[in-house]
Amino acid sequence: MALSGEQWVIAYNDHEATIVAVGGGVRSYTYRGRPVVMSYGDEELAPGWSGHMLAPWPNRTRDGKYTYDGTEYQLPINEIETNTSLHGFVAWAEWTAVDVTETSVTLECRLPARLGYPWTLHLRTRWSIGPGGLRAAHTVSNPGHKTAPFGFGTHSYLIPGSLERIDEATLHVPAGKKLKLDKQSIPVGSGPADFDDPTVLKDLVIDDCYGDLKRGSDGKAEVRLTDPVSGQAVTVWMDESFGWCHIYTADGLEGDRKRGSVAIEPTTCPPNALATGEDLIELSPSEAWFGVWGIRPE
Repeated sequence: MALSGEQWVIAYNDHEATIVAVGGGVRSYTYRGRPVVMSYGDEELAPGWSGHMLAPWPNRTRDGKYTYDGTEYQLPINEIETNTSLHGFVAWAEWTAVDVTETSVTLECRLPARLGYPWTLHLRTRWSIGPGGLRAAHTVSNPGHKTAPFGFGTHSYLIPGSLERIDEATLHVPAGKKLKLDKQSIPVGSGPADFDDPTVLKDLVIDDCYGDLKRGSDGKAEVRLTDPVSGQAVTVWMDESFGWCHIYTADGLEGDRKRGSVAIEPTTCPPNALATGEDLIELSPSEAWFGVWGIRPE
């Protein structure tokens, strides 16, 4: 058994992706034989949360502390250097396939209530592949008896064409603002976005969250990474359920993976949302949230 659990390969013409049970996400995705996302092997833990689903909160919660409905909660600290709780619980949970075809797989995960987060959630993701690339449709429902606070995100690392390093790649993030982060990577304000026009990355180190995303007439926001040498590009698109996007230039990864890709992370809320309540989703009993995003290689 692979460390990432059971594997499902879905394919359509020149597109092929491997979806895994642990984390419920993407282990690999190729288009015309070239990698679109940073992949990892059967005997590896997903480096840097690669491809994983992030819930019931994405990004960081300061000191793991938050208050909801008058009660204070303490989450486990799993990023020691910032003393924060990072990326929720389902990223390392095992998801189960409930429907599999040649071009799609639907996974489900039940998140039980626990100390620090006393709510039960049911998560469902349908991964599908077609002429427009890879698509993920997510549903999160609350089977409990009390309103549950939560946020959702994803964590794929995108590869710009044939480049071995991202320094020559061009990044376009159509956003109106960038959050100012403190030493714990927690927002302390905001300023103008710096990739609203396509920009060559060079030696820029990025680990930032962007909001006020600009959208097309279809309601989708698109973040684009381009290899100017080959003209190849990859776009991450997200519907209106995802109001934020975190960008990370993989500087903390090891070996050849360092600065070999860019994490483009659609999220429903900014960092520390459990504590601040900003864009925090509150699911009433029997209510469900739905969101869609995808990866389009070109």
